[in-house]
Amino acid sequence: MSDREGHTRSRHERFLDAIADGEGYYLADDDGNGYVPPRAVDPIGGTRNLTQEPLPETGEIESYTVVHVPPSEFEADAPYALAIVDMGRVRLTGQVCDCDLDDVDIGLTVSPAVVTTNNEERVLTFTSQENA
Repeated sequence: MSDREGHTRSRHERFLDAIADGEGYYLADDDGNGYVPPRAVDPIGGTRNLTQEPLPETGEIESYTVVHVPPSEFEADAPYALAIVDMGRVRLTGQVCDCDLDDVDIGLTVSPAVVTTNNEERVLTFTSQENA
């Protein structure tokens, strides 16, 4: 990606690019709090002095729900699990893929990934590492 392309892509798109390339990251403030892009300002102290830190390769599901009646763009995927995943200093939310719904549970170890939906939108997902 050229510098010019990097400036035209949103912070969120660059975050997804990094995860897709296996180089996920989060932003940390001087107090050790973590934030997920596109955040550019510490919401507590107001500083813009955020450093890029490597995102752990795996995390654990803290909470999840199974969606049976989704928005129209995700109808073909239903039912599916959405999870909040503890990745250390940050928590990420996304769909759990490549895993039977019966196997999704709190404490399941997952890795972040990026997939392209049927409507060509890239989204954050998680894949189970229990059988990897």
